Amino acid sequence: MRRTLKLSLVLALIAPMAVWTIARGGADAATTTPKTVMFVGNNWDGTTDVIDPVTFKRLKRIDVAPDRKERIAAIQKDPVALAFYLAIGQLVGEGHDQFNDDMFSTPDGKILAVSRPSLADVVGINIASGKIVWRFPMEGYRTDHMGVSPDGTKLLVSDSTANKVHELNIRTGAKLREFPSGDTPHESNYTKDGGKIFHASIGRVYVPADLSGNGSVNKIAKGKQVFQIVDNKSFKILKTWDMGAKLAEAGYPGMSSAVRPMAVAPDERYVYLQVSYFHGFVEFDTKGAGKVVRLANLPQSAAAQKIPKSKYVLNSAHHGIAMNAAGTSLCVAGTMSDYAAIVSRKTFSYKILDVGPKPYWATTGPGGKTCWMSTSGNDQVAVIDYATKKIIKRIAVGDHPQRVREGRVAAATINAWK
Repeated sequence: MRRTLKLSLVLALIAPMAVWTIARGGADAATTTPKTVMFVGNNWDGTTDVIDPVTFKRLKRIDVAPDRKERIAAIQKDPVALAFYLAIGQLVGEGHDQFNDDMFSTPDGKILAVSRPSLADVVGINIASGKIVWRFPMEGYRTDHMGVSPDGTKLLVSDSTANKVHELNIRTGAKLREFPSGDTPHESNYTKDGGKIFHASIGRVYVPADLSGNGSVNKIAKGKQVFQIVDNKSFKILKTWDMGAKLAEAGYPGMSSAVRPMAVAPDERYVYLQVSYFHGFVEFDTKGAGKVVRLANLPQSAAAQKIPKSKYVLNSAHHGIAMNAAGTSLCVAGTMSDYAAIVSRKTFSYKILDVGPKPYWATTGPGGKTCWMSTSGNDQVAVIDYATKKIIKRIAVGDHPQRVREGRVAAATINAWK
């Protein structure tokens, strides 16, 4: 009886402590777990806006080129590097420096890796302090799109003029491996398990003319334009396709081989590809020898119909495509026609939305139910609901937003910004 009484007293004493400990643990987790955010890269500004995906408020603007004067001074001492720097600004940057093409954060939300085309490098920036903690210079003279592994530890970086893709440790910037690409490597996407990489090279898009139906002339002027599947374990190229040839094989001759942004279906067999000069996208089956299944033809605005292809922004009729988590809808940036299209994957029926001038990227947001589209011509991001096909928010950002990426920021850093 006495032992039972003592046990009851002990339980009565420790129960509140246990409840407090559990509650405290939950509170600690809430204040230490990195916060999901959306990063918007303002290419001409050289900044990244950090956006809350729930409230749509800007939490911070990060200068991703705090060393720009130092870097440009170094470039000016090298005649070849200076020639590329000036050409990038005039031909690719439309008269502007390109300081922020792409960005990804570490899983703990402490470092932001940023590719900087005009400065021909990738840097790791401490998000809390804004200081550069590592820098990886390209072997060539320009950097471009990047990709991040599913576990968030490795970074793929397209080295535009060296025609290769570097794999880096995202925390340290140390080079791990590389694989070869065609001319002007562009987009890289990992499969969900990280086993394979879908990669595309776009060729010399600064050559304005559409030479797609001109065989050897196109290859000389535009360079090697290929779509590849890479084995991530060995970095061997498993498959290589000339998309122009695959399109011709399917009954669509004279189309470009340059694969632009892509969206990978949940089954990872079908890939939805944008190609240079085409107002729409290609449904491609990667099984076996590869096959073009369908083409989605999307409209041109009246203004776009009057623009010669030689005037398309870096050969892009459309630049930006994403898919919802369910794999039922696609979100397409109609770059030259100033619209977003929400497209049924099953039927290719679509709804056109006026998002503003020069939409240049599309990303599916957290939860897979919204599309975030940058409109570089008016310095905004439009958030579109896949289900209702409506714009639910327009967010003002910096000068010439391009890439939009989901990422993380450490909770302590978010709290310090408040």
